[in-house]
Amino acid sequence: MSKIEVNAIEPQCGTTLTLGASGDTVTIPSGATISNLGTAAGFGSTGEVSWDTTKKTSGFTAVSGVGYFCDTTSAAFTVTLPATPSAGNVVAVSDYAGTFGTNNLTIARNGSNINGSANDFIIGKNNVTAQFIYVDATQGWRVVFTGSQTGEGLIEGFIVACGGTETTCGDYKIHTFTGPGTFTVNSSACSPANNVVDYLVVAGGGGGGMGNNAGGGGGGGGGYRESSGAASGCYTASPLGACVSALPVSVQGYPITVGAAGGGTGSAGNNGDQGSNSIFSTITSAGGGGGSGHDCTGTTGGSGGGGSGGGPRAPESGKAGNTPPVSPPQGNNGGAGSAGGPNVASGGGGGATAVGGTASNPGGGPAGPGGAGGTTNINGSPNSFSGGGGGGAWTAPGLPGGNGGVGGGGGGSKPISGEEGDGGAGFAAGGDASTLTGGSGGTNSGGGGGAGGGPGGSSGAGGSGIVIIRYKFQ
Repeated sequence: MSKIEVNAIEPQCGTTLTLGASGDTVTIPSGATISNLGTAAGFGSTGEVSWDTTKKTSGFTAVSGVGYFCDTTSAAFTVTLPATPSAGNVVAVSDYAGTFGTNNLTIARNGSNINGSANDFIIGKNNVTAQFIYVDATQGWRVVFTGSQTGEGLIEGFIVACGGTETTCGDYKIHTFTGPGTFTVNSSACSPANNVVDYLVVAGGGGGGMGNNAGGGGGGGGGYRESSGAASGCYTASPLGACVSALPVSVQGYPITVGAAGGGTGSAGNNGDQGSNSIFSTITSAGGGGGSGHDCTGTTGGSGGGGSGGGPRAPESGKAGNTPPVSPPQGNNGGAGSAGGPNVASGGGGGATAVGGTASNPGGGPAGPGGAGGTTNINGSPNSFSGGGGGGAWTAPGLPGGNGGVGGGGGGSKPISGEEGDGGAGFAAGGDASTLTGGSGGTNSGGGGGAGGGPGGSSGAGGSGIVIIRYKFQ
């Protein structure tokens, strides 16, 4: 065998260099590597890879021109693409044990785009082989070849996302946000029909109003907006979700705002505070209205606050819900207080699916209950949200305070020698009332706060909101 030792070979004429003749085999010795100098097509890392047959079981940084067998049986891990890549650089990965669907493989972009997006790429389908070629600064790494042992030419047929508290229900993933965060879509589905999510967006409930020798009005439940559930398992949604389409999403981060609860008050005659909005993408739910104080009006909101009772002056009407208006409505009006007389009671706050109860007129019965909230199975079991707070009452013998609405509404205060209202059940149950103190809405229920009696008592705060997102992931 002859041996030639040179540092470079160049063609004598033109720009074409031929190695061997037709039918010959050009052999590269075991252990040797071919480096891509410049943009030499067909060599190095332009569209072709040499496979490293030693499986990888933990994170590493890939080298251009190499394919890797990745075993995520024990845990998900990350493959980091090369830094400062050149056009034609290529990296490939393959599912060694068919476990990418259970423990995802993340392809970290390392400063470059992937498919034109500044997001990492997550492979969440079993038995996939994928090849990434660097094109330019705009598109970055393009996924130019994908496949699986079953012949499917897709990396993932479904969304891959992260954020909030993640749970699963069969083939569906659920992201629950009880505070601010980001819902990040890392990879989109190949079929546009699978790039949608169902949602529940509940705002913070309004605080209950405070009486002044009378009971205040109950706080309104936070605005309640929900899709139908048809896109993610046909779960049972509230009637408010009927005919509401799932929300399209793309590869990006979606900031989540979870509305804070409206505060109650210990100052006689004052309104409760309005709750704060909850937001996901284009969906905004309005905070619940504050309940009316005895000497002032309540406020509008997702559901409206209840009106206070009369006494020496006219009673207050309940405040408007579904403010600002959306379709279908995100809430209902609060109930009105009773007219003057020896027995004075106030109205309950509105709830997602029912108006707040009106106090008996002229006050011979209990204060108005909070309106009922909406019930949904979006997180895998039936839970209720956005119930209104119960109204308060005032009389020497003692009328009962209003019950909080189902969906986390707080119970209305009891007067001296009277009875308190019960809290409304929900995702987080609303608090019962205690003497002249209204019960608070349940945490993350969006329930309204119960009204307070006065003087000497206080009204309950509303419940904070919640955002839940659900989609098919396998």
